[in-house]
Amino acid sequence: MNRVVVITGASAGIGAAIATELGRRGDSLVLASRTADALQRVAAQAGSRTHAVTADVTRRSDVERIRDEAIAAFGHVDVWINNAGRGILRPVLELTDDDVDEMMAVNVKSALYGMQAITPHFVARGRGHIINMSSFLGRVPVASPRSAYSAAKAALNTLTANLRVDLQRTHPGIHVSVVMPGLVATDFARHARGSTGPLPPGPVGSPMKPQTPEDVAAIVADLIDRPVAEVYTNPASATLAARYFEDVGRFEREAR
Repeated sequence: MNRVVVITGASAGIGAAIATELGRRGDSLVLASRTADALQRVAAQAGSRTHAVTADVTRRSDVERIRDEAIAAFGHVDVWINNAGRGILRPVLELTDDDVDEMMAVNVKSALYGMQAITPHFVARGRGHIINMSSFLGRVPVASPRSAYSAAKAALNTLTANLRVDLQRTHPGIHVSVVMPGLVATDFARHARGSTGPLPPGPVGSPMKPQTPEDVAAIVADLIDRPVAEVYTNPASATLAARYFEDVGRFEREAR
């Protein structure tokens, strides 16, 4: 099935892998990123009809332009994936105003702009699918140096759930999903605010093994085929989340 899919943050990592996977499946793609050269390389590799948009998704006007260019290029949009994001390595007591503002702008407001931009189009068509790329840390905040990132992704999870409930009442043909990867082998940590290099590997014996971007992309592609409300990309995540909410204090002590 040829679908028109918009992907933000598409120039590298998970976004680029999703573009490649969906292109392989025959979808038409609108790829957005601030990095024009890298974006063009991903577009060339996607193997499908693609339209690249250089844009900063922390600006509402840029997000609306992505939507407008997508509709101009392909006539409509079927799926909108809010994938742009950035991490941070800073504990709570060291966070600055700029740290928090950037985490909220990149990880929450960009997705909010996307949801607000595309939903009227989906309402007019009576169908569509919004997918917000979050994180396991938005559900289980166990990496304290990523404090503001975890908080931002928790906010994104809540906004996603609220929009889903609102639309289900009046427009059941519009799906709203959140995807929560765990550890993924990308350069995300190296580009995190305050990073001094890649994060060290997790504890020996940890059930949370790193996934590849391609692993996550395949799950996202399957989610488009069979929409559900929430997806943990790592099978261990659901078990860890259940343990966390059963007894938060015990979970935190064991994690230490």
